[in-house]
Amino acid sequence: MTKIFNDPADFADEALAGFCDLHSGLVRQVPGGAVRRHRPEQPKVAVLAGGGSGHYPAFAGLIGAGLADGAVVGNIFTSPSAQQAYSVAKSADSGAGVVFTYGNYAGDVLNFGMASERLAAEGIAVENVLVTDDIASAPPSESAKRRGIAGDFTVFKIMGAAAEAGAELADVVRLGRKANSLTRTIGSAFHGCTFPGADAPLFTLKDKQMGLGLGIHGEPGLFDTELPPAKELGQELVARLLAETPHGAGNRIAVILNGLGSTKHEELFVLWLTVAPLLRAAGYTLVMPEVGELVTSLDMSGVSLTITWLDEELEPLWTAPAETPAYRRGNAALLTGGQLAEEAFDGGPVAAEFAATLDSRNYAASCADALEAARKALHDAESHLGDMDAVAGDGDHGRGMVRGIDAGTAAAAKALADGAGAGDMLAAAGDAWADKAGGTSGVLWGAGLRAFGESLGNDEAPEPAELAAAVTAFAARITDLGKAEIGDKTMVDALLPFAETFSKRTSEGVLPDVAWAEAAAAATSAAQATASLRPLKGRARPLAEKSVGTADPGATSLAMIFTVMGPHLVSAGKVAA
Repeated sequence: MTKIFNDPADFADEALAGFCDLHSGLVRQVPGGAVRRHRPEQPKVAVLAGGGSGHYPAFAGLIGAGLADGAVVGNIFTSPSAQQAYSVAKSADSGAGVVFTYGNYAGDVLNFGMASERLAAEGIAVENVLVTDDIASAPPSESAKRRGIAGDFTVFKIMGAAAEAGAELADVVRLGRKANSLTRTIGSAFHGCTFPGADAPLFTLKDKQMGLGLGIHGEPGLFDTELPPAKELGQELVARLLAETPHGAGNRIAVILNGLGSTKHEELFVLWLTVAPLLRAAGYTLVMPEVGELVTSLDMSGVSLTITWLDEELEPLWTAPAETPAYRRGNAALLTGGQLAEEAFDGGPVAAEFAATLDSRNYAASCADALEAARKALHDAESHLGDMDAVAGDGDHGRGMVRGIDAGTAAAAKALADGAGAGDMLAAAGDAWADKAGGTSGVLWGAGLRAFGESLGNDEAPEPAELAAAVTAFAARITDLGKAEIGDKTMVDALLPFAETFSKRTSEGVLPDVAWAEAAAAATSAAQATASLRPLKGRARPLAEKSVGTADPGATSLAMIFTVMGPHLVSAGKVAA
């Protein structure tokens, strides 16, 4: 249980600020995360690790010579936003390009991808390296779908050492992807973690049971089984990893026995006493193995075992010196010279100027009322949505939606006060939602609201057909980004029935309020029907069987939001005609 906090909503921000204050000689805080205190004397590739909070020492604890140049830090178990990634990259870039590296999660892929597009448009060379080491999350034939867990560390370390040695961007990326292709991890959970302020852990296990195939975002194992003695657990973990030995792999390996947050080092040492002899008996030489906490999950009780098969390129990078707040190897202190970086780009927002007609500003007020109705509904449903998400995910959907809607309504109110029309106001709300919520749902809702606003524009209140076009634009933007389809058990299962029903009924001349109510009912029914589905996208996919019987939280929250927003969006201006 996480016991030390003020406002739970501020926990991640305060933890990052405290970390940066404590380690101010090595790191400095920037919007969206942290970067090295000193900039390099010569341009070098900036290796930027990233993901949600709750995994310390990943990710900010790994900033320093021989490892990361910066970390993009989202909220607990939540992807950082595209704005956060962009801001950290601008602060860390020294002229040789940047590479984002992170675990393979939908929200991270979307947000880092969008940041990369923005950086590339500004002429900054940028690449992405995804970590897919978790053998439990997908079969070998679908290895690209695997999530990244403790193997993050090995990939980060190899990329950081390569960049420190002066490798160019293409080589850093190649070596990172090579390391990833030779890295395998399997984990086991003994007890779930608890969010700050929460009354209970995200999942529980019966006494003397474990969940094999854990994730690092509070997800339970893929299946529960009897907790064996340490010798049998070690045999199980080693056997599963060696069964996936890469073709042509050598006999020298990097090994990480990783604690998930509340597993004591002494327990890890006991397990190591089985793991190490088994690997040596299999003919392997263990190269500078690590036993401890490197990629955690708040206070989760659990352990993971990672193997990276080394070769003549990767081994020197794995053994190279590093000097970070949480990890030291060899004598890397000599590498920390360079220029102080107090004046680097801070990624702050630029004040907007709005031009809109009176009609559009009046309709914007109705849109602000709609957002406020959504805000109240999401606050009321936060706990329920979190419980739904915890069945096969990390339990943060309710909290993430609340963060998003709070930021969106605040940004909408400011834009409205500054004279924005409906289009600009909704775009501002969407950008703020994506920035503060992070994660997959955050970026999708943010992009969807922006598309909705861009379709409406700022010239007039919409006719029914124009409102239907805006709903269609909202849906198209989300499906283009997320690539989900009906039946994948995502928010799209409720979104497309809503958009199709509203468009069809308005085209038939049905009054907008009636058409919206019918569309909302269709979305609600479709969301409820997702309970029978197995997820094919998102973080719940590895725990597909566990999610059967529970409706998708993203589809549920979407139907809820559209239901309460409708009366405000269809009762104003021309829409009511």
